Amino acid sequence: MAVNLTPLHDKVIVKRIEEKESVKGGIIIPDSAKEKQQEGEVIAVGPGRREKGELHPLDVKVGDRVIFGKYSGTDIKVEDEEYLILAETDILAKLSGATKAAGGKK
Repeated sequence: MAVNLTPLHDKVIVKRIEEKESVKGGIIIPDSAKEKQQEGEVIAVGPGRREKGELHPLDVKVGDRVIFGKYSGTDIKVEDEEYLILAETDILAKLSGATKAAGGKK
């Protein structure tokens, strides 16, 4: 999965992680009624932010799983894939390895 996008400054490109759909009671919820996930995987990271002439690298790196605000970022579509461009300050938390494994078993 090669993305031809390079974010600038303190921006991060994230691909939303789709939740596994499990239907209980036979009710199927259409995609248009579902809330968008607030969890994603970092696909690309900008060089960092500049403060007083110094470059400060970002705290996230490619491959990190992150949680971001519900209405954060800008949705874009590149080569039929949907991505989200976020400022680093819109990222609320990084998920650790143990949490990733536990979250994946749902």
